[in-house]
Amino acid sequence: MRVVVVPGEDGGGRAVVSGDAAPGGGGGGEVGEVGEVTEVADLAGWMGELERRVGPRWVVPSLAEVYPALLRAGVRLGRCHDLGLAEAILLAFEERAGRPRNVAAAWARPRGLPEPEDAKPQARGEQPALFEADRRTTPAGADPVAQAVDVLADQERRIAGTARPDLLRLLVAAESAGGLAAAEMTHFGLPWRVDVHLDLLVSSLGPRPAPGARPARLAELAARISAAFSGRPINPDHPPSIVKAFAREGIEVDSARAWVLKGVEHPAVEPLLAYKELARLWAAHGWSWLDSWVEGGRFRPDYVVGGVVSGRWATRGGAALQLPKVLRTAVRADPGWALVVADAAQLEPRVLGALSGDPRFAEVAAGDDLYAGVAADAFDGDRDRAKTAMLSAMYGGTSGPAGALLAVLRKRFPVAVEYVEQAARAGEAGRVVRSRLGRTSPPPSEAWQERVSASGDEEVERRARLAARDWGRFTRNFVVQASAADWALAMLASLRRRLLGETAEIVFFQHDEVIVHCPAEVAPLVAAEVEAAALEASRLVFAGAVVQFPLAASIVDSYADAK
Repeated sequence: MRVVVVPGEDGGGRAVVSGDAAPGGGGGGEVGEVGEVTEVADLAGWMGELERRVGPRWVVPSLAEVYPALLRAGVRLGRCHDLGLAEAILLAFEERAGRPRNVAAAWARPRGLPEPEDAKPQARGEQPALFEADRRTTPAGADPVAQAVDVLADQERRIAGTARPDLLRLLVAAESAGGLAAAEMTHFGLPWRVDVHLDLLVSSLGPRPAPGARPARLAELAARISAAFSGRPINPDHPPSIVKAFAREGIEVDSARAWVLKGVEHPAVEPLLAYKELARLWAAHGWSWLDSWVEGGRFRPDYVVGGVVSGRWATRGGAALQLPKVLRTAVRADPGWALVVADAAQLEPRVLGALSGDPRFAEVAAGDDLYAGVAADAFDGDRDRAKTAMLSAMYGGTSGPAGALLAVLRKRFPVAVEYVEQAARAGEAGRVVRSRLGRTSPPPSEAWQERVSASGDEEVERRARLAARDWGRFTRNFVVQASAADWALAMLASLRRRLLGETAEIVFFQHDEVIVHCPAEVAPLVAAEVEAAALEASRLVFAGAVVQFPLAASIVDSYADAK
């Protein structure tokens, strides 16, 4: 059973039930009979009761707008179809990326009507009323519930018309499950020990400084940097000043980046590198970050499902997906609880093996350490060379030793390398490429098209070739990275479904890593479900593939202790 829900004002809303033949139910056919529209005064209570009794597949305009209010009311949904997330996937698949994805626009588009723009994301701290009504313009005479039903049917028809509707339907379902998980992760929050974080800041930076002042440790390092440059005041936060300071010492550097400075012999290098590392901690995760993002012992970032074109998630503030390792010690389970942490080992090269079906690659990638297997087969056991070669294949690196190592990889694993090189050629020609489940790369811009087709003198044509190769590198990596995102999202969806009946909370998800917070006594069960979810994702996304996707789970008290 499908239940289409359109929230209204003051906690109410409207809903309509579709029959068992609704899209996605048992094979994704046409929409079945649609019942009468039900006016609901207490939408959260009504949905909670129906969820407990029936467990329908809910259809909503946008989980990001609807689900947080439900969670605050104590309602968790089992299954859902997010019309906005699905529309974004389908627009990209149809090479119409960038068009508005909201329900009103999706309804208006096939009718030749103006497409209302998507609403801007709500700023953090704004607390809307429960199920605040969508303020987007609705075409005259259009009923929001009828719109949603029509858009749902249209999306299912578009999916059914593709070459592999089963894969695209799986992607849409996984994306919606990701929307449920993302809202729940923000609601539950990542356990965060403020006292541990504060101790780390003080031990690393010194006491909290006055506004506008540097922490004591950074001030000390800044003084050492200036002293190393003959006592001339240097602002270590201003890269051009650092480059000029080295030039005065007779040392030419292209930039003040850490990897450049590591190759320089000068007494200022050591304090500069230390300053850069600590300055990042202060700016990105210092006292102000704690004040803004951690409350009640929980870090609650705003996750953006499919925030990157490859399908990877993003965050709206909080930098949750760039947590430095030094801060992992602050992520600690509550008393009597545990963290179950799982990280998919070498996910992207394994995905390349599964995508390409290269039998020799699958054979050498059978162990826990894929790079070691490739090294033993092709690089005389040199793991670093094997890793460089694999990264070159996936990212298109050819400079330095990468080109020669890639040539070795191409000779040993021609099917795997040809897979990404074919994607690169498609990009160079301006064509789109797709992930395993059908997530589609954006087409290059009109400016790119004009540039790569430009002709004239030798320099113009050289730049055209460079522009084409740059886009080819993007599409080369897209097929691997987006397919890895497909697998990770399917794993997350499977894990969430498996844990719905348990006292366990998914509290963190980052590309290929997941953290579950649960009572210590159920942690072994959760760890087993994590590994089962990885197996299920592999079966769904890469059916028949020989390549394995190990996702070993660690049960720890602190994130820093995870293997």
